[in-house]
Amino acid sequence: MEEWLIVDGYNVIGAHTDWSALPLEEARRQLASLLSEYKAVTGRKVMLVFDAHRSPGAENREMASGITVWFTREHETADQLIERLVRQHKKPGRHIYVATSDYLEQRMVFGQGAYRLSARELIRDLSTMKGNIAQRIREAERERYTLGQGLKGELLEALEKWRRKK
Repeated sequence: MEEWLIVDGYNVIGAHTDWSALPLEEARRQLASLLSEYKAVTGRKVMLVFDAHRSPGAENREMASGITVWFTREHETADQLIERLVRQHKKPGRHIYVATSDYLEQRMVFGQGAYRLSARELIRDLSTMKGNIAQRIREAERERYTLGQGLKGELLEALEKWRRKK
């Protein structure tokens, strides 16, 4: 089963206690970085959507660290782009999750067949993921590997004889 995650960027940034106090560019960078790790861990395709409807210009899409980052076109909201992405990409065998705490948006995408994930749930999942990665790193650092580890039988005996020059 293929899984996609579409994230309402400013909605998630606003729900995160640390990010909401940061300059906008830094908050976007931190969210994109964490979502890139999330993609690597979960295997989900990740799209991060930001409002740019007050900025003149066309819709902008870029790849950043393995995720797709969208900025809406002029006079388009992130919600409208998210709904369009869900409509365009929904197909059998693909689950699309939308991360937003906007209740109306949750209902709209749910009506189109997507699954909802609140901003707080996504932030919790990202935090849990970071903790799990840190734990695995600590465990790997505690293990000590030797040159002969994993070698068996005749090969290990041959190397031991060679080491002892017999």
